[in-house]
Order: sequence, then C-alpha cells, then structure tokens
Amino acid sequence: MSTDQAAPADFVDLFEHAPCGYLATDPHGRISIANATFCSWTGLTKEHLAGRRFQELLTLPGRVYFETHFAPLLRMQGVFNEVALDLVGASGDRIPVLVNAVERKSAQGQVEFIRITVFNATDRRRYEAELLKAKQVAERANEALQELNATLEARISAEVDQRMRAEAALRQSQKMEAIGQLTGGVAHDFNNLLTVIIGSIDSMGRVLQGLPASAETARLNRLRDMAIHGARRAATLTSRLLAFSRRQALDPKAVDPNQLIKGIAELLLRTIGENIAFEVVSGAGVWHAMADPAELENAIVNLAVNARDAMPNGGKLTIETGNVHLDEAYVEALDEPVEPGQYVMLAVTDTGHGIEKEMLVKVFEPFFTTKEIGKGTGLGLSQVYGFLRQSRGHVRIYSEVGHGTTVKLYLPRAHPDTAAFQPGERDESGYYGGSECILVVEDDEALRSFSSSTLRELGYSVIEASDGRSALEMLKDNPQIELIFTDVVLPGGLNGRQLVDQAVLDLPRLKALFTTGYTRNAIVHNGTLDAAVNLIGKPFTVGALARKVRQVLDL
Repeated sequence: MSTDQAAPADFVDLFEHAPCGYLATDPHGRISIANATFCSWTGLTKEHLAGRRFQELLTLPGRVYFETHFAPLLRMQGVFNEVALDLVGASGDRIPVLVNAVERKSAQGQVEFIRITVFNATDRRRYEAELLKAKQVAERANEALQELNATLEARISAEVDQRMRAEAALRQSQKMEAIGQLTGGVAHDFNNLLTVIIGSIDSMGRVLQGLPASAETARLNRLRDMAIHGARRAATLTSRLLAFSRRQALDPKAVDPNQLIKGIAELLLRTIGENIAFEVVSGAGVWHAMADPAELENAIVNLAVNARDAMPNGGKLTIETGNVHLDEAYVEALDEPVEPGQYVMLAVTDTGHGIEKEMLVKVFEPFFTTKEIGKGTGLGLSQVYGFLRQSRGHVRIYSEVGHGTTVKLYLPRAHPDTAAFQPGERDESGYYGGSECILVVEDDEALRSFSSSTLRELGYSVIEASDGRSALEMLKDNPQIELIFTDVVLPGGLNGRQLVDQAVLDLPRLKALFTTGYTRNAIVHNGTLDAAVNLIGKPFTVGALARKVRQVLDL
C-alpha cells in the first residue's frame, strides 16, 4: 500500500510503536501526548504521564542540568538536539536516552506546543563502556610492553604528556563553553535592563541640569551620580563575563601598539596615581597588531589597575612593546592551542608584591582574586585572557614574590596590506540629532520605549516594531524610513540580521544599526564582527546612541 493510501490505523500504529519515544507538551512543558513505545520503556501509563513535566521523569542531576542549560536553550533558539540524559522508570531503573526537542509556533510567533523525541541509548552506553574497557586493557598492555622494552620509555612519556595537555585543553574548552552558555543567555536580558536603567538615569541628569541650582537639586545630582556609578559597574561585570567566555563582538583592526599606548598614557597616569613611576619602552619597528583597539585599551588599563593595587606603597609600572616569533617548540609546550608565527608583544611589568607560584595557575579563572574581599571582582585578568584568546592571541604571566609581576600579551601580526587604525578624537560631549525617519525593532517593551523616546527627543521621526515580521510590514508601508535600528536577537524566527538582509532587497538605500548584549553568531563569526556591520553594544547611553545613529546616517 502506498503512503497516500495508508489507513489512519496504520498511521496510529506507526506513531504508537515507532522505534523511538514521542512526546508532546504544552508551552509550559506539561505532557499531553505520549506514544506506546515511551510508555513501554518507562513502565508508566499515558494517564500517569499526562500533565507531568518532562524533566520530572529525569534523574535529579539530569533535572538540574535540563532546567539550567537546555530549557533556556530551547527558549532561546527553539530547538536542541541529541542531549544525553537518564530517565527514571516506574521501577526506579535508569534508562539512558538521547533527547531532541523543538518548539512549534503560531504565525504570530507564540509557542503552541513542544515536540520531544526520545531515543533509547542503552546499547550506545554499553558500547561506550565496552570501548572504555578495551581502552583500559590496551593501557595495561602498554604498561606491560614498557616493562619489556625499556627503550620505549621516553616515547611513551612524551605521548602521555601530550595526552595530558590535550585533556587539559579539553577541560578548559568545556569550562569556557559552560560559562559561555550561562553568561550568554543572562547577558542579553541583563543588558536590556541596564540599557533602560543607564539611559533613564542619563536623561534624568539632563533634566536636572535645566533646573535652578538648589540644595534639593544638588542632592538629586548626588543620588543620580551614585546610581549611574552602580549601573556602570554592573555593565562592566557583564562585559567582563562575556569577554572571558569569548562572546564579545570584536572589531579587529591593524593597530600600532606604540601609538595606542601613547593615546591612553594620560588615562594610565590618572589610574595609577602619583606615587607610581610610569615608563613606556617602545620597540623600534614594531609591527601592527590585529586587534580590537577599544578592547586592547581595556586590557592594558585592567593590567595597570592590577599593577597599581600590587604597589600600595609606590613602585614602577613599565609597558614594553616588541616583535616576537613563537616557534613550534614553544607553542607545543602550551596547554592551549596557539598558532606558531609572528606576534606583537605588549608586556606590562610592575615592582609590586608578586604572586605565589601555586596561585599563578588560577589567576585567569573568573572570580579568582588575590586581593582582599571587596577590593576586586576577580574578572580583570579573566577578561584579558578571553580577549586575547578570542583575538587568536596568547597571554603569559610571570611573577616572583617580593619582586613583581610581568604579564605578556601576544597579538597576531596584522597583514602589511591592512589599513592602519587611526584613533580619532574622544568626543564624548554633545547630542547629535536629525530629522530622518528611523524604524526601531526591539522585542523588549521597556527598551523599545526608551530607544524610541530618546530618538524622538533628538528630532528623529520614529516607527516601532516588536519583531522582524511586523518590521517588514512597517517598511512596506513607510518607504521614507532611512535607518533600521534593530536588536540582533528577535522572536518569531527572524533575527535582526535576517530582517536587514530582507529589507535591503526592497530598499537598497536603507542603512542599519544593530544592538545586542549577546550576538549568538548572527553578526559575529569566529569572534569577529562581520564586515560593514554597524553595532552599538548594550547597555548604551543616550549620548552614545545619538553619536552612533548620526554616524551611520552620515555614512
């Protein structure tokens, strides 16, 4: 019988007795449908399963892992595949499974139900156990061979060292990925909130400037300053977490390190204070480094702050630049993968109290700090580490207690044909307005309202949309729109980049400005911002938004 002629009973039988378990849940995860295969595996009846949440059927560790990792992942991207978990059957036995899940949404982007497919992984786990046992047998055989043939000792020792380095690199990679999943989802929502908070405080300050001076306005200004200080510290913490987990949107350029350090010298002097001598040793003929200039400045300032804190009674801070070549012998000895080749080196050295040897292996871990409680977040060096690794660079730290510390940053040499970055004036004053029509696309209502009202105050005509589909309709009805200001992460199956790509097909002259607190590879690939993409990261101030919008419109 052909598929077209199959009786409904055949379809029911195919569903009920498929070689995998099928479940359907409502948007809150409560089971509404389960097939006979799943019931036979678990020993649970359909009536018993109805209304229960899928994660209630998992072991306790699996339930925690599902709630903290895969439920947020499903909400963020609408699907996850081949997640290894353990079910608990009616008899209490564990059933190893592989789980796939996908959200089904209405035309309006609302989740109607969730499909869950469950594959029995008992045989797969058994094969893995057998492979592990075979590996252990092979390792015992190697040990026996080692005893018989002493000449292999050196080769086997080198092989074991290489395996240990690979395992260390794997553990580091897994830790980075876990932190990335955790911080990425949190950062998007948290940065939305911070944008509204910082922007509102900024607007409050402009209103206060127009009021007559009085004791009350002075008090309000002090409260406003405290609030903006706290909000900016929160934004810095989020930024540092994203830097460590390599989720930043880097915009690398060919940077002259000597010129960059000269440009921030005054800032460094203010940062370290008058009791610390400051010296720059600029290497002759130093190559240009391929790096994001703003993030490189942040890294140097972070290291200067650490150096200052290590010299409470004064000392000397030295920044040195030079060219280096990392050969294969050097990079093979590292625990992390680094490409051999030409690099630009920036070394930051202090004469402070130094770091104990057993502490050095932990200094790049997030939240680890050698400072007193309340004196640091433990994210400064981890931010530097994440930035260097995302830039395909390398960082090393050398320290001796009582003599000081040197942190060496290695950045890839820029191709000689790459145009050099030219730092502009640091213009942080003024609010640049205009009269153009701007389409603001943002699913967060509070942030959309803040962005729209700010642009209207600057003189722009503003149209609002909450998702990509409705934004496309707005563009059709309003061809006078000249700029689309959109979040990268949008609901409804159409992200900000896809929205802009479709919009410019009908309106080639349309300009675009993206904003995001977490990119999810929509406009960032391999850690680098896509070419010709204009981005303002969340959280942003009124002044920053005004300048960036004017800059994009004037391109």
